[in-house]
Amino acid sequence: QVHLLESGGGLVQTGGSLRLSCAASGSIFSIKAMGWYRQAPGKQRELVTTITSRENTNYADSVKGRFTISRDAAKNTVYLQMDSLKPEDTAVYYCNAVVVDGRGSMDLYWGQGTQVTVSS
Repeated sequence: QVHLLESGGGLVQTGGSLRLSCAASGSIFSIKAMGWYRQAPGKQRELVTTITSRENTNYADSVKGRFTISRDAAKNTVYLQMDSLKPEDTAVYYCNAVVVDGRGSMDLYWGQGTQVTVSS
């Protein structure tokens, strides 16, 4: 079993910054990729950004130039640095990870989410 624990959400004013963290724990052999998604009230969950084990990154157009994903492979942790935040960034942010466990099985895991609120 693998668990993802997000932290770092909160309330910030427009133009401010937040840094989210997501730590994976449990039966982990390797992590192929990690990412962040978000879901605003009344909307579908959408991709924010992903990073692979080879450090390849992908960003939604709406966050390019403002958000930065990074990872610490030794800690099985991914970070999301969010700068120049806008009210439309308000959402619950979810971390996910593609994990190969000790048995060699590969699965996708999700965290519980952390609330980010940007006030205007």
